[in-house]
Amino acid sequence: MSRGLEVGIHLRPGLRDEAFVAQALGNLAAFRLQQLRKEGLEWQILRVEGSPGQHYYRLVIRHPERALDIGIHQDLSTTLNELSNETEEELSRHLSDAESQGLRPVALRSVQEPVDYWRDDFWHWLG
Repeated sequence: MSRGLEVGIHLRPGLRDEAFVAQALGNLAAFRLQQLRKEGLEWQILRVEGSPGQHYYRLVIRHPERALDIGIHQDLSTTLNELSNETEEELSRHLSDAESQGLRPVALRSVQEPVDYWRDDFWHWLG
């Protein structure tokens, strides 16, 4: 089974509801990609917890039956760029419209990222 495609979702600081924005962007991007490519896709939106107090979001997309082709990167990039300038209210409206077209949004999942000790500052202090 292929791992699929993983894409970081980078958000502007100061959003009222960061979790909603990440979830809406992930669901809308994956749903639009599914419609564009006319094939069923599966996806998850992850809140990845790293160092204490730090996190980022990730969209993971895969095809249930085969490996994804190279063109999907460009299609997803275009879709995310189109959505990136939307306000929270516009994203909410787009999400409602997509749900009326058949989107079943997936919930945001929280996962822990293991600490990378090789990139830890401790190693900079050794001579």
